[in-house]
Amino acid sequence: MEIISQHKCFNGLQGFYKIESTSTGLPMTFSVYQPPQARNKKVPVLFYLAGLTCTEETFMIKGGAQRYAAEHGIMLVSCDTSPRRTGIKGAADSWDFGHGAGFYLDATQQPWATHFRMESFVVQELRSLIINEFPALPDRIGVFGHSMGGHGALTLALRHPEIFKSVSAFAPIAAPSHCPWGQKAFSNYLGSDQSQWAQHDASALMRERKTPFPDGILIDQGLDDQFLETELLPHHFEMACWAAEQPLTLRRHAGYDHNYYFISTFMEDHIAFHSKLLNK
Repeated sequence: MEIISQHKCFNGLQGFYKIESTSTGLPMTFSVYQPPQARNKKVPVLFYLAGLTCTEETFMIKGGAQRYAAEHGIMLVSCDTSPRRTGIKGAADSWDFGHGAGFYLDATQQPWATHFRMESFVVQELRSLIINEFPALPDRIGVFGHSMGGHGALTLALRHPEIFKSVSAFAPIAAPSHCPWGQKAFSNYLGSDQSQWAQHDASALMRERKTPFPDGILIDQGLDDQFLETELLPHHFEMACWAAEQPLTLRRHAGYDHNYYFISTFMEDHIAFHSKLLNK
C-alpha cells in the first residue's frame, strides 16, 4: 500500500492511498478518514460509493462528512469509481460509461471483464485491506453512496447482507434496468441476458427479498434533480420495498438537485443513521 498523502482533519487523519489491485489487475486509489477514536480502539467502518465521473477524492473533499464521522467515531472509506488507464478502446469516450463508471459490478463481457471488477474490489479486496491495515471493526460495516454509487450501495448491501449491516443512499439509480444509464452499462458489462441485469438492480433484488434490513433503509432525493424522472426512478425501489415489507425512509426534498450541495445538506443525518446501527 502506497501512501499518497495524509492530513489532520477534525482531530483525525484523512489519507489517500494506492495499491496494485489483484481484482482489477491495475493500480487502484482509495481514501480513508480515521476518526480520533481510532487512535485508541477499533471503530465501525462506513464505505461511500461515489457517482459517475467521481474519484476517491470527491466525497472526502465535497461531502463534509469528516466532522460527523469524528463525532460518531466512524471510519470513512471511499474509492475510485473504476479502474483507469485500462487500454480498452472506447473506455474514455463517454462520461457515463467506461472509465469513471464501473457501476460497482464485475463485468462478464469482454473487453470489460478483465479489469472492470468493482464488486470484487470493494467487497473483497478493499474491505479486507481496511480490516487488516486500519483499526476497523470487521463485523460493523455499512455502505452508502450517491447516484451510481447509491445504486452500488443498495445492490452490494442486498447481495452481501452478511457483510453490510446498514445501507443508505443519496439520489440512487434505483432501477438501472429501466433507465438509459443502466441499460448502457449493463448491456456492455453484462451482455444481453436481462436476468443477469436483475442481479445488479436494486429494485429487482429487493423484490426477491423479505425484510432484508429490518432496521430500515434511508434514501434522500431532491425533487429538482434533473435526472429524477429519466435515470433515478426511486418509485420502483419504493414499491419493491413495500412488497418485500422492507422499512424504507424515502425523503423527497423540494428545491434540491443532484449535486454535493444537496448531499452535504443531509450528510449529518446519514452518518447518524449508520452510527445508530453500527454502534448498537
